[in-house]
Amino acid sequence: MSSVSVGRVLRRGACAGAVGALVVAGLGSGLAFADGEPQTDQLWIQAPYEHAVTVAPEGGTAQYRSLALGLYHDNGNFTVTEGKLTVDASRLAGVAEVAWPDNCAPDAARTVAVCDTGDVPLHSGSQLSLKVRAVAGAAVGARGTIEYSAEATGGPDGTLVAPEHSWETAVTVGSGPDLGVTEPRDLDGVAPGTTLTVPFSVTNTGNETAHGFSVRLWATYGLDVVTRYPQCTYTGPDDGGTYSTMTYVTCAFDTDVAPGASVELPEPLRLAATGHALNERFDYEVEPGGDVTDLDGSDNGRSWRVKADNTADFAVYGTEVAGAAGDTVTAAFRFANHGPAWVGDVVSGDPVAVLDFYLPEGTTATSVPDTCHTAWKSGDDPAVGHYACNLPMTAKPDAEASFPFRLRIDRVVPDATGRVVARPSYGTSFAFDPDTGNNSAKVIVNPSA
Repeated sequence: MSSVSVGRVLRRGACAGAVGALVVAGLGSGLAFADGEPQTDQLWIQAPYEHAVTVAPEGGTAQYRSLALGLYHDNGNFTVTEGKLTVDASRLAGVAEVAWPDNCAPDAARTVAVCDTGDVPLHSGSQLSLKVRAVAGAAVGARGTIEYSAEATGGPDGTLVAPEHSWETAVTVGSGPDLGVTEPRDLDGVAPGTTLTVPFSVTNTGNETAHGFSVRLWATYGLDVVTRYPQCTYTGPDDGGTYSTMTYVTCAFDTDVAPGASVELPEPLRLAATGHALNERFDYEVEPGGDVTDLDGSDNGRSWRVKADNTADFAVYGTEVAGAAGDTVTAAFRFANHGPAWVGDVVSGDPVAVLDFYLPEGTTATSVPDTCHTAWKSGDDPAVGHYACNLPMTAKPDAEASFPFRLRIDRVVPDATGRVVARPSYGTSFAFDPDTGNNSAKVIVNPSA
């Protein structure tokens, strides 16, 4: 499987969380929330855009190279099973050939196979590994294509089908080093203060020696890079200002990596989960040195997810203002993260929280903050103005944000009460928040006492 760094574009599946009671909404309409919103799901194929195979040596045969494939789907409210991935390698003729694993049933020509991938997970991953090699006589630069289609059992209608003509892998015959790094296993329940050792080794599966290699590392805000190599430069989150949440490291090592060989870093690479760690991510990539192009970049980078056993207390604070009919007043409510953990999503870029503001009776908003917009949710009273205010994608401990609304008092209503409610972008509650009682607050116009 290819894992890409935060420096690359990542696709995020829309995985809806379970919210409230679920009801069956009738044949063909699938699962629905209690408010009647229908549930959807989608099947996706995990396959690299490109795959390189090494040219066959003179008078010999090329080595097989692994091609990792898989299926995944979006919505955790559904169980999806019996994944079937059809692999069409007929357009590799004269370029490469496939050795099919036991869970694939090829046709008579052994160029197209239906492969059983079993249960389909929510997140991208590999359930199938093909072996592909260049055929004798295929020259460097020769290209062919593998195409895919897939279906599985489950989802709102009982069957999920991947979008047609959406995935293919271009297979190219090449020559050169092909460096890859160890794939880590994600960690849960890590105690803040724990030191972690990154499973980091560099392997060359190409047919030429890599004369040195470079390494790039990214660590999110709750991870400290403990190990310091003289071959590296380090830029910490404090060097990037208020909203910087990454440590970035670049390194150059002069160690040769021969074909088939694996090498380690000069000493183990260690991280520390800090006191503000929560949902963390560590990405690392390797490239051959000397401006040499890696034969296949799909396995050059990995991503390690580390979930700390920690909490963050999100709080909302309201306000009280007063004025006569026709007056315009400023009502500013506030958000704060009392920690101890930071919260952020560097993958999706979604707001760390959304604040729903329902206007007090008898008022109209004449000016709203730039990050707020009119909104509507099922069950809203159309007579009550509703605005949704987006926070940034991260909230460090002690972070605060103010949302000043200009409200015109159309008519005086004693103790006219509006409300502010903090919620995640998806779902209704913050799993990390130990005190949900301060996730809402009141905005009162013309309090009576």
